[in-house]
Amino acid sequence: MRLALLLVLLSTSLFSQGNNWKELNDFSGGQRERAVGFSIGDFGYLGTGLDTAEQVLKDLWRYDPSTDSWTQMADLPGSARRDAIGFSAGGKGYIGLGVDNEISFQGVKMKDLWEFDPLTNTWLQKADYPGGGGNGAFFSTVFVADEKAYVCGGKIGPNAYINQLWEYKPSVDTWTSRAPFPGGIRYLAVSFSIDGVGYVGMGANQDVYKKDFYKYNPGSNSWTPIAPFPAYERGSASGFSINGRGFVCLGTNGGLLDDLIEYNPETDTWAIRASYGGSARKSAAAFVINNKAYVGTGKGYSGKRRGMQEYSAMDYASLEENKSPQLVVFPNPSNGIIQLKGNITVPAKLTIYTFLGNKVMEKKFTGEEIDVSDLPSGNYLVELTKDDKVIGATSIIKN
Repeated sequence: MRLALLLVLLSTSLFSQGNNWKELNDFSGGQRERAVGFSIGDFGYLGTGLDTAEQVLKDLWRYDPSTDSWTQMADLPGSARRDAIGFSAGGKGYIGLGVDNEISFQGVKMKDLWEFDPLTNTWLQKADYPGGGGNGAFFSTVFVADEKAYVCGGKIGPNAYINQLWEYKPSVDTWTSRAPFPGGIRYLAVSFSIDGVGYVGMGANQDVYKKDFYKYNPGSNSWTPIAPFPAYERGSASGFSINGRGFVCLGTNGGLLDDLIEYNPETDTWAIRASYGGSARKSAAAFVINNKAYVGTGKGYSGKRRGMQEYSAMDYASLEENKSPQLVVFPNPSNGIIQLKGNITVPAKLTIYTFLGNKVMEKKFTGEEIDVSDLPSGNYLVELTKDDKVIGATSIIKN
């Protein structure tokens, strides 16, 4: 009965109208990790990476969501590579940087950039990336704002990393150095963009995974810290944006992760969303087509993956978010004592569940502080009910 009620909660309050994953046909290019993804119009593209034989790849595949099918396109003319950058701008796709060997120190760092024309299925070499001392980089992250790409951070050699930010303007094929990432040297970071503003965070500064996040304003060439990522610090995550919200999912912090966290730039807050529909993994590729995200491939506990999942975000317009029962919990994450605020009628019954629907706490709530120090670290749902009616719901992270 409580699991059924939890499903009602997920569909009517915290995870209403959307916020779900759907399994798709497997990627036709085979199992791989460390590939790149981008979208152009009504199609997604996925290519390069590392296969099950630990061979680097240079192929490119087009995904058609209307038929849930893949078509192989022309190979990248440059060297095969992994941990490259991929993005789209102005109706063209771009792949560049990376390293051409499974073992980094045995490989050649790449600095070339290639433009893909989907109308002719052809590639054209563009200006080389000048960052990293002009010798190339891999493990960089890239976001696009106002038809310009911004390449941030990366690895340039054994125990050598950068915090550089470079702007690439496709219309004139030029690179320009911009204000460096303020969080210090960084690789394996994740990024997304919303309304012409870029967001970059997490990854690692050498051997320490991070959870800090910053927004970059191209107009002022300036960085501003935002609310820290509320879940586990990590590297090799996947990022994307839909309908004015940013998303971070999957990745590694030593183990493998399958969570999905959404960022709201209007309130500078993060919220837990539905966990990835497939198995936990890192180094997956992602792209967005018509406000739906497509995330797949990567490396899981049983090896490299080819599975793909489609994510539909919450429909906030239909939900009328500001009119629905809402709770705010703080601090979040928490080590012990939390407080709930919002349009709350007390007394009410407070229940806390794991995301699998297991009840871990139930008590009468009259507005007091709540001690969650005995809960194991993880993500939880908090529900308030009165007369068996849900009057508020939210999510918390217990450190």
